[in-house]
Amino acid sequence: MSTAKNSRTRVRRPLEEAREHILAAAERLLIEEGPLSLKLVDVAAASGVVNATVLHHFGSIGGLHSALMERMIGQLVAKVLALGSYANDAPVQASAGVEALFEVFETRGAARLAAWLQLTGEWRRMTVVGDAVRRVVEQRTSRGGMSTDDANDLVLVSVVMAMGAGLFGRAFSEQVGKPPDHARKLVEQMLREHVTATVRPSDVNAA
Repeated sequence: MSTAKNSRTRVRRPLEEAREHILAAAERLLIEEGPLSLKLVDVAAASGVVNATVLHHFGSIGGLHSALMERMIGQLVAKVLALGSYANDAPVQASAGVEALFEVFETRGAARLAAWLQLTGEWRRMTVVGDAVRRVVEQRTSRGGMSTDDANDLVLVSVVMAMGAGLFGRAFSEQVGKPPDHARKLVEQMLREHVTATVRPSDVNAA
């Protein structure tokens, strides 16, 4: 005799695959509903696992929030480092870098998650951010054309501006009678101009 079973089939996965599966589900919740949706029971349900499985992999819901932010930052850094192929074209590199920033911080909700981590005191656990910045700065300065201080400042201002636009850009743009993407376009333009102005001509013309 057959019996009705829960339609949500639970699948046993290798450790890293299971973590990635849960983080991917959590990111979908973040994009669709915001950081307040990242509760233990909701993430578990979206992942098709029990609450204890989420806790087993991340220790706490705060640990999952931090891991999700680390995942997003890691993916962003990978994209930025891949832009090294545009080293001889500063405008193209700047445009691609800005696009990658906004894809993570605005479209995928990293700005909202970062704000939530700051408000809940979890941001202090995010040592991966400092490591990510160092990797980008090392790559940028290794090609010449930009000092370490300039590269650090460029990363700092880029992330702060992308986070601000990701959090408030749409709402503030609409409140002043502008299209929803107006603030984002202004920030993108300023960042591109800043990158182009900061890079020395010798770096722009490098092979």
